[in-house]
Amino acid sequence: MALLDDVKSELAAIDNELPIAKKAQATAMIRFGNGLHSVDHHILVQVQLDSQDAAAWLQDTIKNLYGHEATLTPVSRQTPTGTVQRYVIRVPKGSTALVLQTGLYSRYTKNMVLGLPSDIINGKIAQIKSAWRGAFLANGRLSDPGKASYLEIVCPNHEAALALVSTARRLGITAKPRKLRSSERVTLRDPDAIERMLILMGAPRSAREWTGKRSDGEARGKANRLANFDDANMRRSAKAAAEACDKVRQAFEILGDDIPDNLKSAGQLRLDHADASLEQLGRLADPPITKDAIAGRIRRLLQLAEKTEKRAASRLD
Repeated sequence: MALLDDVKSELAAIDNELPIAKKAQATAMIRFGNGLHSVDHHILVQVQLDSQDAAAWLQDTIKNLYGHEATLTPVSRQTPTGTVQRYVIRVPKGSTALVLQTGLYSRYTKNMVLGLPSDIINGKIAQIKSAWRGAFLANGRLSDPGKASYLEIVCPNHEAALALVSTARRLGITAKPRKLRSSERVTLRDPDAIERMLILMGAPRSAREWTGKRSDGEARGKANRLANFDDANMRRSAKAAAEACDKVRQAFEILGDDIPDNLKSAGQLRLDHADASLEQLGRLADPPITKDAIAGRIRRLLQLAEKTEKRAASRLD
């Protein structure tokens, strides 16, 4: 979780955006932070986030940009894997005005906007980037380096997921919606697309760190695969050499003293150097010969023993 925390801290520290971009980010944080609730037929904005920096940003923005007071309350709960810390942003007064200001309530349809407001989806690229930043700050996930790559945002509904897919397309990035159990998610799998999205959202430092660690992990994985491959090759070679020694030994027993000198010396080299490769056996021969030559002599030795054994068996019949 350390890298994910670093990404969200870097994103929450951005403070030089235009007001329309800040509004897009705040709107997305409220929408993707499951921040809209109905209490006694009244709207209540209450957003739950996992980043204290993101929560502080939203609290300040609601006050400074929209003019409403918001409280920030840390909440912890115990789970089977340990303590989970969350930060709740609540707007006790002015929630209705806030959802109107953000565009999450449509004055035209008199209904809540289930995805993102159209002025964000069809807005400027700065708004699109900020909306993705807000969605990630609210409910974003990022794979640990060395594991299967993904950047994912858990969405409150299908409409919100489609809004993210649509806005990602405007950034030139393909994001895919998927349903996992009871939740809607939008996921990026391509490492290059993930790196680009992190940069577009405003986290270039974290993007470099994620890419660097991912590359290190891939390099280690490749080294491990090569080591395993080499180990497997060594085991196969050792098994083949042991089988060859058994066959040569059996050939010597069948042929006795009736073995041509060149074939006998090749077979003896195989027995004396059971772990050596054919190339090494060729260098050990006197005079040295090629690995193909030593292999051919051992093969002819075994063929001679096989023929001799068949002749002996036919005479017995």
